Amino acid sequence: MRADHTAYPPRWAGIVLRGRTAGARTPATVRRPRRPAPGRPPRGGGLRAAYERARRAWDRPLTAYYVILGASLLITVLGLVMVYSASQIQALNFSLPDSYFFRKQFLAAAIGAGLLLMASRMPVRLHRALSYPLLVGAVFLMVLVQIPGIGHAVNGNQNWISLGGPFQLQPSEFGKLALILWGADLLARKQDRRLLSQWKHMLVPLVPVAFLLLGLIMLGGDMGTAIILTAILFGLLWLAGAPTRMFVGVLLVAAVLGAALIGTSSNRMARLGCIGAADPGPGDACWQAVHGIYALASGGWFGSGLGASVEKWGQLPEPHTDFIFAITGEELGLAGTLSVLALFAALGYAGIRVAGRTEDPFVRYAAGGVTTWITAQAVVNIGAVLGLLPIAGVPLPLFSYGGSALLPTMFAVGLLIAFARDEPAARAALALRRPRQGGRAGVSWKSMRRRVKKRPSGER
Repeated sequence: MRADHTAYPPRWAGIVLRGRTAGARTPATVRRPRRPAPGRPPRGGGLRAAYERARRAWDRPLTAYYVILGASLLITVLGLVMVYSASQIQALNFSLPDSYFFRKQFLAAAIGAGLLLMASRMPVRLHRALSYPLLVGAVFLMVLVQIPGIGHAVNGNQNWISLGGPFQLQPSEFGKLALILWGADLLARKQDRRLLSQWKHMLVPLVPVAFLLLGLIMLGGDMGTAIILTAILFGLLWLAGAPTRMFVGVLLVAAVLGAALIGTSSNRMARLGCIGAADPGPGDACWQAVHGIYALASGGWFGSGLGASVEKWGQLPEPHTDFIFAITGEELGLAGTLSVLALFAALGYAGIRVAGRTEDPFVRYAAGGVTTWITAQAVVNIGAVLGLLPIAGVPLPLFSYGGSALLPTMFAVGLLIAFARDEPAARAALALRRPRQGGRAGVSWKSMRRRVKKRPSGER
């Protein structure tokens, strides 16, 4: 009888067949193609395998936590480097040391790092408890700004309080954070009581309080901050599930008020006319917008090198604040600006993921509000530098010079980190990663599977 390997059961495939009969030709081995384990990407190269590996890595419970932490820290560190490079000439023009602005920004970043760490370790209930005191404090300080002798004007906008010496405070920056926390707590409590289906509970008192903050900001003439605050309000209403007609109605009211405020100011009308400008125009009205484009255009692919900017030598106003992105493009080139855009995109996407995966309504509203704030402000600032939007005078979050803008933003990033750690899957992953007593780890951080002793070969 001829030995036929197909007669053996499938479980014996791959085992060496040693039995022979007279005249029989027995194959040395019988192999079957290996199939990838369920849930694992196929081995080997190719775009599909790379895509599967990237998708599985992104779906890990702690990915949003690491992306938010890493992206925010990279933006802050790169911002410190660019503030030092872009502010040297400005400091020398004021007869100050060349590192004057950098040292102030570094001090603000150190304090902001403490606020970030504190916010990331605070429980959610404590965040909610801080919402009302923070809102009352922000409103009180914004009222003080309008009192003569206390408020201080910078570049025509009276939105500052002098703290003595070189330090100043802009309360409207803290008003953004206050609106997010207070609005998130308000909407979460109304959702628990199932009141958000009624339009009056959707709008009141959220919209009146937001308009109170907007009115105090516009008394000082800061149109840019008012735009960001309006974007935060719309983000909260969108997350709360506002009906389309209600959303459009609020948007129309805001658009009419904005058009009236722009039309009654010659300075704002001039800024609106500088969109897409290619030359400074009569009276150099578009000088800043045009020289921002010049800085980006002269950077090329990889820039002229750190410290080698030409536009910061008096040609480009505000090189270390509103137009620091233009100096980044000139010194680091297209590669540098695309890196900054990629970091902001990663931070925004991770914030959306945190807001979308949570089951806590307060976390959803707060995470969505913070993400709206950072991304909207980045779009307004970068759009103005690129000549696609009017110059609004808002800093690039975590990047531009300004301690009043940096401190609440870093606290808001700490909120996102706390919310990312508070996800059920993230909490389980962190708990499994803690070492057991005796110094031995209980799990592998990559797979989050319990380690087992190695079995002897052949044991099933």
